[in-house]
Amino acid sequence: MFAEIENGENGETLKDIEEEIRNCKKCELWKSKTNYVPGEGREDARIVFIGEAPGREEDKQGRPFVGNAGKLLNELLESIGLKREDVFIGNVLKCRPPNNRDPKPEEIEACSPYLIRQLNVIKPDVIVCLGRHSASFIFDLFGLEFRGISRERGEVRKVRAWDKDVFIIPVYHPAAALYKPPLKEVLKRDFEKIGNLLKLKRKTPTLSDFGFKS
Repeated sequence: MFAEIENGENGETLKDIEEEIRNCKKCELWKSKTNYVPGEGREDARIVFIGEAPGREEDKQGRPFVGNAGKLLNELLESIGLKREDVFIGNVLKCRPPNNRDPKPEEIEACSPYLIRQLNVIKPDVIVCLGRHSASFIFDLFGLEFRGISRERGEVRKVRAWDKDVFIIPVYHPAAALYKPPLKEVLKRDFEKIGNLLKLKRKTPTLSDFGFKS
């Protein structure tokens, strides 16, 4: 890992990181991509949504979650009173793998420091992992055991980062619900939990407030 979760300020901005991403050649994916997809959203977002990698539409537009899965994500955000401009949305990889294949370990190793630096700038209260690759990476980053997305989804984990409590919530990737429609109801229920976390007014909520495991 070339970057770590940092406390304190280092003066870096999301724009600084984006400019660096747009000139990146740290792995071979830059050769086959159409556009870099750095991620987008508020620098002071309370919540970030992290997927695994851009898809076809994302590669075309240079924006995260703008295809059919993105439309579903927008619906889910609206269901808990949020809009895209309220949050930060990104991916572990900033370039599309050919044919939407799974990210390779060496690609994650090369690209993930950008995401970590973005998190260090934003310092979110809640990190939502969209799908197994994102969840596996984020869990490893924060020293958590990942038992698979079907076992972890909907469970809220509390970690200490940026001098505060941060909640990590893995959910199914919205694309999964497009292939298996029953998963859409599961996603809706998990997003209700996310909404509850954000609505809590106390500065230091505990998992027991929601019946979640520690």
